[in-house]
Amino acid sequence: MNKRQKFYLPFKRIISIFGSIIGITVCAIFLWWWVLPINLIVTKGHPTFTSLRIGKNGKEFGLLKFRSMKRSVNPNLTNVEAQALKEDPYTGFGKFLRKTSIDETLQLFNILVGQMAFIGPRPLIDKGDDHTTIAIRKENGSISLTPGISGYAQTNGRTKIPADKRAELDYYYYKHISLWLDIKIFFKSFSKAKN
Repeated sequence: MNKRQKFYLPFKRIISIFGSIIGITVCAIFLWWWVLPINLIVTKGHPTFTSLRIGKNGKEFGLLKFRSMKRSVNPNLTNVEAQALKEDPYTGFGKFLRKTSIDETLQLFNILVGQMAFIGPRPLIDKGDDHTTIAIRKENGSISLTPGISGYAQTNGRTKIPADKRAELDYYYYKHISLWLDIKIFFKSFSKAKN
């Protein structure tokens, strides 16, 4: 990472703070006031949960989400483990939250306190394939980046690509981080969400 990129990081943090404040305000007005009570009923009093993830410099933090799985299902399961369950692990409303990515909106609070950014390597669970990606991130230095809601790997294959390839894409982002790259990833995230 060169001096220009290091200079960009504090600026990126300022964007994250103001962006998260605006996002929280908008979500509170248009989303959360109706999503929270509905999910409160569907999940029998447990509408949100905290998933333990590996963040900047390998530090563990609690990633916030609206609960989309049934309470009997461990929220720290990987996608593969969840799909391997014989019964459908998601609630009906939870499927809607996941499809629209509304379940991710609570991560605006993670951004506000500095645990996450809008763009960066995805925070991972320290198990399975994610464990491999984390180990490679530690080797190539990309573990030093603040994780994001979306990132370079997410817009170039997401979970469809192997763990080592995801780590390679994280490293590319680490070496080329810039405002322009973040802007491209931001808008590409929306186009991916529509597909």
